[in-house]
Amino acid sequence: LHQGGGHLGNAHLHKETPFPLSLLAGRAVFTNFLRSEFSEENMDFWLACEDYKTTASSKLVTRAKQIYQQFIEVDAPNEVNLDGATKDLTRQNIKNSCPSCFNEAQRIIYLLMEKDSYRRFLNSKLIQVLFHCSITDLLH
Repeated sequence: LHQGGGHLGNAHLHKETPFPLSLLAGRAVFTNFLRSEFSEENMDFWLACEDYKTTASSKLVTRAKQIYQQFIEVDAPNEVNLDGATKDLTRQNIKNSCPSCFNEAQRIIYLLMEKDSYRRFLNSKLIQVLFHCSITDLLH
């Protein structure tokens, strides 16, 4: 997951992380892996946050509420695993509905994917097969 311009967003977060979100194909493969683990809501939330940052200011309030209701509030349809303090901070932040109001929650979910799901992804049969196929293609 590289973050920064054209990558994951938020250049101040984990610039050198070898996470697959910087490439669309890598993101798609990782998302499929998350789906197989029933944790695709993490990627969906991360992408919603990225999209939110480019939302027109006139639509920030509505979009912030939608994201909060979809991913953060208790018993949300696609609730992500955030601690109570981060949920409270985000709830306070969306009252201002600025482009950065989800930054901390997004950072926490990014770290969760990076440290947990991504490590399992790297050891999965899927990535091993894809890597083997890529090496075979390069050799022929």
